[in-house]
Amino acid sequence: MTKQLKVLVTGGAGYIGSHAVLALKDAGHSPVVIDNLVTGFRWAVPEDVPFVEGNIADEALVAATLRDHGIDAIMHFAGSIIVPESVENPLKYYRNNTAASRSLIESAVNTGVKHFIFSSTAATYGIPESSPVREDMPKLPINPYGMSKLMTEHMLRDVAAAHDFNYCALRYFNVAGADPLGRTGQSTAGATHLIKVAVEAALGKRDSVAVFGTDYATADGTGVRDYIHVSDLAAAHVIALEALVADPSTSHTLNCGYGHGYSVMQVLDAVDRVTNLKIERKIEGRRAGDPDELISDNREIKARFGWQPKYDDLDTIVTHALQWERKLGERAQV
Repeated sequence: MTKQLKVLVTGGAGYIGSHAVLALKDAGHSPVVIDNLVTGFRWAVPEDVPFVEGNIADEALVAATLRDHGIDAIMHFAGSIIVPESVENPLKYYRNNTAASRSLIESAVNTGVKHFIFSSTAATYGIPESSPVREDMPKLPINPYGMSKLMTEHMLRDVAAAHDFNYCALRYFNVAGADPLGRTGQSTAGATHLIKVAVEAALGKRDSVAVFGTDYATADGTGVRDYIHVSDLAAAHVIALEALVADPSTSHTLNCGYGHGYSVMQVLDAVDRVTNLKIERKIEGRRAGDPDELISDNREIKARFGWQPKYDDLDTIVTHALQWERKLGERAQV
């Protein structure tokens, strides 16, 4: 194993960030969290993990945090993630995702932090010309969310060329599920992720689940996506971290998905199966910009890092999401 590393986790009180904190701790590293708690939760950060409440664009605060904790690397999850909102309010996304990332990268360079892991997205590809999607395919985002992330990828590439600095940008596909031990999960109200929405419906928190479009060129007419368990994604970040430290001259931009997908109807059927209930499906029209299928070609991350998913099973992902949703319900009643 790599030596114990001190890692600043931005957005570490949020969904994916809180799982990365657990993965770092489980691997013997020392995370420090910075989060403005706009969408994150203070209780999602373990009590023994140092926590700084603030904005990653606050360069004085970030620089002090990096120095005070002797940070070796940054895992950057903080940002805004709702695609339709990015179309309505692009400046918010260019501020929270692109401009704030620029500030964070500059803070890293100025304080001598040499390793940076960035949560990018499959939205950088736009509507891919074919599926599965390889890393070298054209990057043509169709919304400000995807563009804001692609711009950060470009900044990282340019900074790595100019400074003693390397990075790994992981392009996520559809993240779902929750920590198998029930320590954290997706907690933000009003989430738009299908599996989260479906388990909310199964537990009576919603009346129905909207199915946007049934006329896609897929087996059952509904859109197919590559759903990746959040704990497998968090593990990929830890492996990426250790790879960056082991070879400081190399940077990586990699897909992170399972390489196969499920349709909306298959996901809803899985939730029905796991809960032994029947979710009401509400058929609606297509959403603009939704491709028929979005599946990762994940051969590169497996070849470079030896990443091996543990939870590549739809019913397992749904089961863990459901366990967490029940736990959230109990928390709300306390």
